[in-house]
Order: sequence, then structure tokens, then C-alpha cells
Amino acid sequence: MSRRPDPRHLTAARLTPRRLSPADTLRVGGVGLRTRPTRVLLSALGIAIGIAAMVAVVAVSASSQAAFNAQLASVGTNMLTVTPGKDFVGEPAPLPENAAEMVRRIAPVENAAATGSVKDAKVYRNDRIPKAASRGIGVLGTGLGLPRTVGLHMAAGTWLNGAQSRYPAVVLGTTAAENLGITTPGAQIWLGEQWFTVTGILEKAPLAPELDSAALIGWDAAKTHLGFDGRPTMVYTRTADSKVDQVRGVLAATVNPEAPNEVTVSRPSDALSAKQAANQAFTSLLVGIGAIALLVGGVGVANTMVIAVLERRGEIGLRRALGATRGQIRTQFLTESVMLSALGGIGGAALGAGASAGYALSQHWQVVVPPWTLGVGVGATMAIGALAGLWPAVRAARLAPRAALSGP
Repeated sequence: MSRRPDPRHLTAARLTPRRLSPADTLRVGGVGLRTRPTRVLLSALGIAIGIAAMVAVVAVSASSQAAFNAQLASVGTNMLTVTPGKDFVGEPAPLPENAAEMVRRIAPVENAAATGSVKDAKVYRNDRIPKAASRGIGVLGTGLGLPRTVGLHMAAGTWLNGAQSRYPAVVLGTTAAENLGITTPGAQIWLGEQWFTVTGILEKAPLAPELDSAALIGWDAAKTHLGFDGRPTMVYTRTADSKVDQVRGVLAATVNPEAPNEVTVSRPSDALSAKQAANQAFTSLLVGIGAIALLVGGVGVANTMVIAVLERRGEIGLRRALGATRGQIRTQFLTESVMLSALGGIGGAALGAGASAGYALSQHWQVVVPPWTLGVGVGATMAIGALAGLWPAVRAARLAPRAALSGP
């Protein structure tokens, strides 16, 4: 004879609440987002701004790094420069006239070229410009091998040849040409109280920015027409990549054996690397600012969820009266908070990636958006959303059905 089931067990079984599936949880959690679109948009905007800032800063930094590496690869890191140092009384110690020739005798040195500052020579667009309006353009005497040594490229025209280096001919750096309003070769400028013909205009020189704002004339022409003393003020050298440090150690003694301490040797690519390091430090600062904006957005999410709990007490009470557990109520509001933050995170990641790509293209850089920034950005927003919505969710779950239905 079979036993009849205990009615109490049947009642308990019928009163046991069903567990919400993941799909049901998402659907219930999205109700609050769909019914309050304006508030959701404004709350998500705070999160989006923080994420967009962080993604854009990291992506722009990565694009800048890629452009920097490409720049170094094109100009090389094996260039060294020699400049006058100070003597024992602190006065400038001039380099010997044959400094470039002595540097070329060092076996690993591939190329060497010198420039010399022509003092008191001013550059003007024409002879009617006031003397005070020289625009700071320096005049440098130079040898014919300077482009090969420094890695210079012509934006227009040609470099000086053997004949032009003895006559009033000049090549302008890119900044000097802009200041003088010259865009094509063939123009004449008033240089050192006489006319010089422009034969070419240089592109920017990343490793020798001092050439950008200079007017370059032949070494012999500088002596003949402008009274140049023939002493170099800068010697550029190109060395085998594996021998750079060795050559750097003997350059000063080679240029001035009697007083090597009066010679300064530097590596221009080190200055570029230091500049890049400074840019990266600035990037870290901006990322920190973006993180603060993200936290502010998280506070906005928490505020939105608290208000949602207060406004939806009736809904909470009804669901509790129909059998929803505290855990289900808590899960509903926590899911809503995470979905709200994810909406802002995805929008911010897209906005930041688009903004960084636009900036990189405007600078003619390679567009680099590290995928990890997008993943970390969205993940961070969801984590902040979970933390921001935790207290409102717990508060909603603690509401008793009777108290919730009775209103605030």
C-alpha cells in the first residue's frame, strides 16, 4: 500500500521560488534602462567620458611611440655631435679648424661634416627690411657632405654643389624658409649685406633641429664673402652602429688632444628619447585624470541606482509579494547597474578609439589602438558599476513587501 504524500511538502514545493535564468536576469535588469532613457544616457555619459579619455590618451601615446620609432629608424641612432665646451675660466673653447678632418681619421667613423656659425651675418627677405627684423635666422657655413652625414632631405630644389659652395648661394632650413615666405628655389635674399640666391629648401631635420632655422652657405663662400673665420661650431659624425660608444669615448681627445675636457660630445637621439620619456610621463598623468573622471562617473551610476530604488518601491514590493526573493531583487538591481556601466564603457571605448584614430591621422601617424585598452576600459567600467550598484541593490533587497507597497 503506497503512502500518500505529506500535504505540507506539496505546499513547500509549490511556494519555492523559481530561479531566474541568465536571460531572465538580463531582461529584468534591462527594464529600468528602457523605461528611463534620458537618465540612463546622462549617467552612462559620465562613465563614457572617463573611458574615452583613458583610451584616447593611451592610444595617442602608442601612435606617438610608433611614429617616434619610425622616425628613429629613418634618421638612425648612430649620429654623434661635437661642439665647443668651456675652458678653465668658463669661456667658450673654439674647435680647431681641421676638427672634421681629424674625426674622419677614426676608423669606425663613416661620415663627418662640420658647420660654422657666421657671426654678425643677418638674413632678410630683401634689403628694405629693418635690421631689427631678422627673425632669428642664423647663417652657417657648411661642407658639401652635410646631407649625407645628418640625413637631410630636400623639400624643394637641390643641395649646394662644388661650384655653388664658392659663390653667393644658400640653402634654407624649413623654418627659415617659412619665416622668409619662400616656397620655391630661385628667389634672392639679403644675407650679410649682399644678395644670395636660394638653391634649395630642406625638410625638417629631426636629429639636427638647429638646421631648421638656419641659412646654409658654402664653407668657401662664407670665408670669401662674409669674413668667416673657418672654425666649426658643430661637427656631425656617422659611426657604425656597433661602435658608437667606442667612438664617443675618443671623439673629444681626437678633436682636441691637448684639452679634451674643452670639447662636448653628445648623441642627438638621446635627446629624442628623453623627450619621448617625458611625453610618456605626461601620458601617465592624463591617464590618472581619466581614472578620476571614471570614478566620478561611478558616483553618478550609484546616485542613479539609489534614485531608481526609491522610485521603484512599488515594483519591488509587488515582486516580493509575488514570491521574488531578496537575492533576486538584489541581482536585478546589480545587473541593471552593471548594464548601465557597460553601456557607458562600450560607448566611451568607441569614442576614445575614434578620437585617437582621428588625431593620429591628422598628424600622419600610424593608428595604434592597443586592444587591451578597450578590454580593460570596459572591464573597469563594469567593475565600477558593480561596486556602485552594490549598496542600492542591497537596500532594495532589504525592503519588506508590505513596506515597499505602502510607499515611501
